[in-house]
Amino acid sequence: MKKFNIRKVLDGLKEQASSSASSCQSGAPENNLMQETLQSENFQLCKTVRHGFPYQPSAMAHDPVQKILAIGTQSGALRLFGRPGVECYCQHESGAAVISLQFLINEGALVSALADDSVHLWNLRQKRPAILHSLKFNRERITFVHLPFQSKWLYIGTEKGNIHIVNVESFTLSGYVIMWNKAIELSSKAHPGPVVHISDNPMDEGKLIIGYESGIVVLWDLKSKKADSRYTYDEAIHSVAWHHEGKQFICSHSDGTLTIWNIKGQGKPFQTITPHGKQPKDGKKPEPCKPILKVEYKTTRLGDPFMILSGGLSYDTVGRRPCLTVMHGKSTAVLEMDYPIVDFLTLCETPYPNDFQEPYAVVVLLEKDLVVIDLAQNGYPIFENPYPLTIHESPVTCCEYFADCPVDLIPALYSVGSRQKRQGYSKREWPISGGNWGLGTQSYPEIITTGHADGTVKFWDASAIMLQVLYKLKTAKVFEKSRNNKEDKQNTEIVDEDPFAIQIMAWCPESRMLCVAGVSANVIIYRFSKQEITTEVVQLLEVRLQYEVNDMESPPDGGGGGDRDLPTPGAASPSPHTAGPPTHPSISSNSSDGVRDNVPCLKVRSTPLKQSPGYQVELVVQLVWVSGEPPQQITSLALNSSYGLIVFGNSNGLAVVDYLQKTVLLNLGTLELYGSNDPYQRQPRSPRKTRQPSGGLCDINEGSASEDRCKSPTSDHRDNSFSRSRSSSVTSIDKEVREAITSFHFCESFARKGDSAIAPCLFVGTSLGTVLAVALNLPPAGEQRLMQPVIVMPSGTVACLKGSILRMAFLDNTGTFLPPAFESWYEPNATGVDGEERDKARKRRPVSVSPSTSQELQESQYAVVVSEKQAKVIALPSQNCIFKHSITENSFVLRADVVQMNLGNCVACFCANGHIMILSLPGLRPLLDVNYLPLTDMRIARTFCFTNLGQAMYLTSPTEIQRITYSQETCENLQEMLGELFTPVETPEAPNRGFFKGLFGGGATSLDREELFGETQAGKASRGLAQHIPGPQGLEGMKGAASGVVADLARARIALDERGQKLGELDERTAAMLASADSFGKHAHDMMLKCKDKKWYQF
Repeated sequence: MKKFNIRKVLDGLKEQASSSASSCQSGAPENNLMQETLQSENFQLCKTVRHGFPYQPSAMAHDPVQKILAIGTQSGALRLFGRPGVECYCQHESGAAVISLQFLINEGALVSALADDSVHLWNLRQKRPAILHSLKFNRERITFVHLPFQSKWLYIGTEKGNIHIVNVESFTLSGYVIMWNKAIELSSKAHPGPVVHISDNPMDEGKLIIGYESGIVVLWDLKSKKADSRYTYDEAIHSVAWHHEGKQFICSHSDGTLTIWNIKGQGKPFQTITPHGKQPKDGKKPEPCKPILKVEYKTTRLGDPFMILSGGLSYDTVGRRPCLTVMHGKSTAVLEMDYPIVDFLTLCETPYPNDFQEPYAVVVLLEKDLVVIDLAQNGYPIFENPYPLTIHESPVTCCEYFADCPVDLIPALYSVGSRQKRQGYSKREWPISGGNWGLGTQSYPEIITTGHADGTVKFWDASAIMLQVLYKLKTAKVFEKSRNNKEDKQNTEIVDEDPFAIQIMAWCPESRMLCVAGVSANVIIYRFSKQEITTEVVQLLEVRLQYEVNDMESPPDGGGGGDRDLPTPGAASPSPHTAGPPTHPSISSNSSDGVRDNVPCLKVRSTPLKQSPGYQVELVVQLVWVSGEPPQQITSLALNSSYGLIVFGNSNGLAVVDYLQKTVLLNLGTLELYGSNDPYQRQPRSPRKTRQPSGGLCDINEGSASEDRCKSPTSDHRDNSFSRSRSSSVTSIDKEVREAITSFHFCESFARKGDSAIAPCLFVGTSLGTVLAVALNLPPAGEQRLMQPVIVMPSGTVACLKGSILRMAFLDNTGTFLPPAFESWYEPNATGVDGEERDKARKRRPVSVSPSTSQELQESQYAVVVSEKQAKVIALPSQNCIFKHSITENSFVLRADVVQMNLGNCVACFCANGHIMILSLPGLRPLLDVNYLPLTDMRIARTFCFTNLGQAMYLTSPTEIQRITYSQETCENLQEMLGELFTPVETPEAPNRGFFKGLFGGGATSLDREELFGETQAGKASRGLAQHIPGPQGLEGMKGAASGVVADLARARIALDERGQKLGELDERTAAMLASADSFGKHAHDMMLKCKDKKWYQF
């Protein structure tokens, strides 16, 4: 027996440590060979654009002249929408909910009122809107806000029932106040409640209608400062709307009724309607219904008026979805919505309230959707929504971002996705069409992929800071629909809900191969085809990949020796020469003692599958239950189209699958990847062969020839400090923790230390910070690739870092990024001449970039490895560490990517403490470190991703994607790329009063609000009532905040228009004065001639 020498082991460890330290410090000469081109001035962090549906919306407004829409949310966010592709996001600093929005129509400004009783004026005449003024109320709570068209005086109703008036130009309070007790006088002994509505009479600006919650409506005369009329109803009021002639108004009430009042009629309403109430035959009052939350009354020149309302359904309609009711003449249409209605607005042809409204559409803001209904077509169809508001259709579970994709990819995805569109939309154009697109300088294609809880994968065109859905793939179609049998669910499924949810996606844009891993421990491989096919049998592989606890070879003190040995059905015998696949029980049966074994979590469908053009299933791989233990969820996934391989791993080990031959090439526990070079000195009980027998191709109607799993003793414990014990004894293992597979990277490199030539490899990263190499021996391309086996050989440890391995990448000896080899896309279902072209393409093995053979003696490649704690650059094939950088001590990296910029490559990291960091390559110098976003929830951690050319994204809410850039060049060009919300548009002409109305009165009467509400007549407001807060830019913001040529031209044009308008008005006034003077002179001359010869007593 060979004598064990502890001194030699210790000397070896010292030598290894010293060589490692010296190699990490000898980076200077290496760096001189590779000049780093990226500097810190090339990087700057800023938000670019936010996409998706505004999360938790609370208010909405529309500018009928500019044709833009504003939506406010419960978190104080403001989203503005113009034509498709023109969007804007702003945020109130306080984060209080937006309760009301009012456009200064065609003025390029917006007023927002918040739940913290503040009012803000936004300037929209710049690409990034900013607050010009704010007013914070101290004593009263804001409940309603109204700004009349072409007025600068804003009415603010409060919870106390008072109305205050604000000048929107200076954002100062007027001394004119309408007190609740003066408004109601003796009509009610009790307080009327908060103000729920304010609006002026369309035909008389001097008359204001005030609705109080308790059911009292007051018609207030602004000039005489008293109430003209009061209208009382015994049900609470939710909203009020005028008829355009100003002689009638309509109220909606809490009992589901609508009351129509004549302004001159006292006491009782002119008409009472219960739209959804059952009318009793005996003439009694109809049964009460749910409250009508809002009503709008819109007139048409040629037909009946429209009454549009939300709510009001009868109480016996339990479970019925929220509805919008459109009453037009004798017809009543009830339009069901998918989500509760937050607000709705009727879009009309005219902005003037005193003209026939001519409504043409209704914008309905729902809790999770935005719907626009076409009133001009029969059946009221909805418009097809062009905004990317369906990100949250099913909750997003993962996403990836790809910049600089192949140019033919977006058209290909669009062509197959356009066939998936629903029919029955309105044929008219989308009515919210304001604003102008930016002058985008980014010309490269960008794609975002999102995986969802219902198993769908969506592909989005994200080019030029826009977002448009291209194609939707439903992966759940591959599986049988789960029955409602609870016992069945307990038998197989490992998740309670969303069993088809996507966990990880691996996509090769060049070959268009897609691989997705689901939460039910399944992997599906898809090919892209432009032709429809029917798959008779979905091809399936089942894999036994199960972690087992075994007795360890431990010292006599029993360290780690208390582990239980679990039996393995079909486990290989201790003999190293065991051949042939092990046999397993049928997948449909459990073992005799009721323990679930060889059962997949989901059942693949057994009927033929019709596959539309787009992504079509190539192969399904499922992990199965083993001896009553459920399969562990997949933690990492990679795909290489050139090699025809996929690899996936979890906390048990990894499996390599050849999707061309439909076989399992390797099925190993994590420990067995180390072989005899395990740094933790752990050993499996039974030796295994390097290459596992092929699992074969399983027909889903037959028993499975699944792969045997490997026994993997527990790995060592990783404590909170991520420290490693490299002791030669197992006694250092304090606690048993599984070593999970966390990342993969396919490349052509050096699998072993000292290799002289590159070859296909797979590099594996683990949760204990180890990087291992696996050599791949591939047959020649063409028919031999489909017939001969692929040899897979684990080749030992390459590097060790602190923390889980997150990302690996490779550079050549000049520092150039080495992309993995790929196969170009071909039509898989081609026949005839196309089929021959396909075969030729498949025979050509794609050539990856190889280092120069003249430098065999020097280092030929550099591996970049990033973990949760540090980054290393390792020279290959010597495996010396030449650069090392500790990224974070007190936190950990959530996402790391090696990205390509215009001037070079770098490492981008996002840490749990919110820092975004950029490191140079290969020197790992810090180039950027910004405390950007503290991790508030796991959604951000799960969805944050970087991509090439300085782009990144994450899900900022369950419904919204936030895109950011860390490129200085993009930040500088962003102003030009953003769209413009405000465009110079002429305000439509006011309605013609007509000859008789002008002669006898009856037309609209104007009010000099300046005189009435100004300080001269109204006096000063109470000093402590509200506090004025100037915006960050003040009035200068309105004048000069917008930048860029387009904005400057627009401002110049507006100024000229305004100046021209004023000059025109002055010209008209001068002409009128001249005419008046001429007339007066003529009359005076006539009078003089007439009285010339008269004596004084004759007058």
